Amino acid sequence: MIKKTKRIAAITMARDDEFFLSRWIAYYGKQLGTENLYIILDGTDQKTPLNAGNAHIIKLPHIPMSRAAGDKYRIGKISALAHELLKSYDIVIGCDSDEFLIVDPNTKKTLAEYLSEINIKTTVSGLGLDIGQHMELERPLDTDMALLEQREYALLSTRYTKPVVINRPVNWGSGFHSIKNHNFHIDPNLYLLHFGAVDMNMLIKKAESRGADWVNHLRRRGNGTINAVTKLTPKPEKYLRRARIMQRIFRPIYAFDKPGMLGLKRVVKIPQRFIKSGV
Repeated sequence: MIKKTKRIAAITMARDDEFFLSRWIAYYGKQLGTENLYIILDGTDQKTPLNAGNAHIIKLPHIPMSRAAGDKYRIGKISALAHELLKSYDIVIGCDSDEFLIVDPNTKKTLAEYLSEINIKTTVSGLGLDIGQHMELERPLDTDMALLEQREYALLSTRYTKPVVINRPVNWGSGFHSIKNHNFHIDPNLYLLHFGAVDMNMLIKKAESRGADWVNHLRRRGNGTINAVTKLTPKPEKYLRRARIMQRIFRPIYAFDKPGMLGLKRVVKIPQRFIKSGV
């Protein structure tokens, strides 16, 4: 008997982020269908991505805020939208536009098939992989190529082991980093890939809009993820399982609803099969 795939929606919110947003649409559109994508654009001046297809686009007036206030505002809007969507969808994925939830290709299942089959206890997380440019081995990003065809290293990051998948109306904390009043559950075959540090030139360009001091700081001290993947010796794939176990057991004293790794920094070589995800 063929199991029915559940109804799954994906949500993000973005501003001035055409590069990653178009890739977010391409990936989740292929996995779920663009008609199941919900994109909040922060600003009525924001252009709808050319590949949006049947995605639902919501444009809100941009309100200048501090970073902390802006994070709370955005996650409030996204959580409220997720509550509404769960009246007609079984599952909702919420994440930033530079984050991609993938299922291990070894399962031979699509993301929708896999999420439809597993037992989700309110929420489920993928192991966080913060992908950065290895400055000694990897060239600047070719924007016409797939990201994983150009980057091979990632920092195992508790920050990106996010509870991005929900099947009940709950409230995310800022940046999707936690679910208020709920534990997290890390699935053995799911990974959340974060590409915010995928290219140093992109980071410098973004810093230029914030002023010369930001550019100088970046050039002088680098980026934490990029520094880690460049300087630390990468661990083999078995460390993915070890990191998952550690993050289940250890919690920061200040946040028991988030994973911890005792402050350890570990870089891994991304399994080559992950290229099949199409990210």
